[in-house]
Amino acid sequence: MVKIPDSSILPPLENGDRLNRYEFERRYAQNPLKKAELIEGVVYMPAALRFRSHSQPHGNLFGWLWTYAISTSNVELGIEPIVRLDIDNAPQPDAVLFITGGQACISEDDYIEGAPELVAEIAASSVAIDLNAKKQAYRRNGVKEYIVWQVYDQKIDWFYLQEGEYIPLSLDENNIIRSHTFPGLWLVPEDLLAGNMTQVLAVLQKGLKSRS
Repeated sequence: MVKIPDSSILPPLENGDRLNRYEFERRYAQNPLKKAELIEGVVYMPAALRFRSHSQPHGNLFGWLWTYAISTSNVELGIEPIVRLDIDNAPQPDAVLFITGGQACISEDDYIEGAPELVAEIAASSVAIDLNAKKQAYRRNGVKEYIVWQVYDQKIDWFYLQEGEYIPLSLDENNIIRSHTFPGLWLVPEDLLAGNMTQVLAVLQKGLKSRS
């Protein structure tokens, strides 16, 4: 007797697969325990995360954004959510900050749909993806601000979407970068790179007070 394959069993999700978002989600649902992203139609499954090159910077970045979010109305913050950008892109950014009732919304099945106003990524070994394919996907879908922390290069890039292109935000005379989208979201990149969170949060508090 010839055994007929069970059509309900999907192939496993593999790094480098070329899929659309719907097929990606179907396969990912079979084993959601391992992180996977769909970027420009290609599946990326990152290597195990190390402490100083990802986990610690991620925690500090999130602490800065969390402090802003709890002090700001109509703003939501998420850590590593799947974001349904378009048919070829379902990234899991390290952090997203979005305005309630703004560009993005929460779907009935509890995913972010649309472009959050701000996306942040910790880029160690993934720097080529974060500054190329991901950057283009975020730009094309209208993510207004994009932060990339390049851990090995000890550099933080903060881009702002202007006329369809990402423009680096500049430091002011006090070495502070100020968000164009989120009033009071201020950062001295050198302090965050150095892990000086006391000073990072002190500058943020100045930004928050400037709104009143």
